[in-house]
Amino acid sequence: MSWKAMKFGIYSSIADPPAGENLALRVEEVVLEAKLAESVGFDSCFFGEHHQDKDGFLPAPLIVASTVAAQTTKLNLGTSVILLPLHHPVKLAEEVITLDIVSRGRFILGVGLGYQPVDFRTFDIPIESRLSRFEEEIEIIRQCWSGERFDFSGEHFSLEDVAIRPRPYSDPPPRLWVGASRAPGARRAGLIADGFVAGPSTDLESTVNLTSVYQQAAESAGKDPVLCLMRDSWVARTRAEAERVYGPEVIDAYKYYWRNGLNEFRRYAAESDINMANMAPDRLIIGEPQEVMDDFHRWKEATGADYFLLRLRHAHSGGPSHERILEAIQLFGEEVIPNCQ
Repeated sequence: MSWKAMKFGIYSSIADPPAGENLALRVEEVVLEAKLAESVGFDSCFFGEHHQDKDGFLPAPLIVASTVAAQTTKLNLGTSVILLPLHHPVKLAEEVITLDIVSRGRFILGVGLGYQPVDFRTFDIPIESRLSRFEEEIEIIRQCWSGERFDFSGEHFSLEDVAIRPRPYSDPPPRLWVGASRAPGARRAGLIADGFVAGPSTDLESTVNLTSVYQQAAESAGKDPVLCLMRDSWVARTRAEAERVYGPEVIDAYKYYWRNGLNEFRRYAAESDINMANMAPDRLIIGEPQEVMDDFHRWKEATGADYFLLRLRHAHSGGPSHERILEAIQLFGEEVIPNCQ
């Protein structure tokens, strides 16, 4: 396996549980976190999309990304993920072109199918149609970014004599990554995307299996695999401190996933099984700097990952606090990232 230096990004959940009352402050905090991340060696900051969440999870990640782009100079911005079936592909393609120009080529469009029925009800789109819509939209977005005139006729979209202007700032066009947590999605990413984002809560064995599916599909399509692992991760001066600060937040998120039947948690019979003793080994990358650095090298060796996207804040709990996140970002930058190059 050829060696590449690891790149690191942060995934910023913008929500304010329980009722979303202080979202303007949360946005200010995320901007400050992104600026610090840029200054200490992180490569990117990514944002997600959900709708009608009681905690106020912001539903328009491109707007947030443009806000961060305006206050940074080198940091790449991205989505992990835009719920693609909820968007009109021409409108989304134009918005991404605009952000690509505003950021001078620093944007990565990450898209996914979506899984929460409420997101689809919000836009009166049958969740059963999400896969066929997704595949059509990828094709349309690619054609929009080409700058060439085209027609399209599909099950969901019929377009005639379309030629999008302006063209993207980036040449080649912006990177398009696909996020997924199951094998069919990983295979699809290998065939149609520029990169693959594996979900944060799978264990190492499952992640290896998933990423192998992606890599084989990408190679069969004549593409160089670009693999991003989204991981739940935290660094502190001691393992005990890391578990004390981050443990309750990540376990709260995993219990939510368990209650909602996510595949990677179905093997646990009771909610009480969702605890640090069961969750931390081969799933979380957490501890003091040397331990965290060693774990990143272990995951890279096992999967061939190019990129690690770190989920520091959890939307369902709102924590850890902004102050703690700043401390962790600083420590990642000082003692982890330089030793992963």
